Amino acid sequence: MKQSVNPWLWLLFAGLCEVVYAVLIPHAKSFTRILPSVVVVLFIAMSMFGLSMAMRSLPVGTAYAVWVGIGAGGTALVGLFFLNESRDLPRLIGISMIIGGIILLKVAHRIE
Repeated sequence: MKQSVNPWLWLLFAGLCEVVYAVLIPHAKSFTRILPSVVVVLFIAMSMFGLSMAMRSLPVGTAYAVWVGIGAGGTALVGLFFLNESRDLPRLIGISMIIGGIILLKVAHRIE
């Protein structure tokens, strides 16, 4: 069955949902605040759905690695730009490596 939406778009959607829920988790206060907790769970579910849709067409290892990379790198970037987190050189290099890894996985998938 052919997907109507590009699996890479599903993966981007899933990764961005992961960034949202990761950033919102502290606001749920260990899931003791109802509304933030519900929003976190909703974004977790949307992220899993997007990942599952991407995995219909993409290899599991590639899809999972890119999803984790978007989530980790995206969350780290939100921390840098919006949450006043450290911008030291090792951190910037690490984030760059995550983003570079995502790009390499996308390029490698085209080559296969």
